[in-house]
Amino acid sequence: MRKLIMWNLITVDGCFEGAKNWDLPWHERLWGEELERFSLEQLASADALLFGRVTYEGMAAYWQTAQGKIADYMNSLPKVVCSHTLRTAAWNNTTLVNDNVAGEVARLKQQGDGNLFVFGSADLSKTLMNEGLFDEYRLGIAPVIYGKGRPLFGEGLKLQELSLLESRPLSNGCVILRYRGKA
Repeated sequence: MRKLIMWNLITVDGCFEGAKNWDLPWHERLWGEELERFSLEQLASADALLFGRVTYEGMAAYWQTAQGKIADYMNSLPKVVCSHTLRTAAWNNTTLVNDNVAGEVARLKQQGDGNLFVFGSADLSKTLMNEGLFDEYRLGIAPVIYGKGRPLFGEGLKLQELSLLESRPLSNGCVILRYRGKA
């Protein structure tokens, strides 16, 4: 059975992006050999990626023309985009889910034995969290207080009790935290 895993870089004050979509100035500060190695480890363990519409559109726009090992994974892995508004999904190897998102994700978890990752996608993540579908949360805490922006964990979430699996500090000040969910 697949594990559903959230991966996000967030600021100390909990923002996963700034006031606008894809406003991510702290990402460049954190990117380097250690985070690239971690990203490759995660992608090598994945057998599918799961996105909400906004994240899917941004990822597709970037990765379809990018080069390198991470781009190779991103473009070749099966992808699922959950959206009530999209009618087509053109990025290579993408399936579109328009209805019953939680049910479809629960079904996807029963298929395969690799990891199913959610990147970004705060609205989709909220739905999946409230349904208790996440097996693991992986958060890269950026040593930045942004003071504005969109929180990853906004209002309307049910209580989530987690167990710490790992705390991994990087030389750039980022700390990767892994928590087991209650899925």
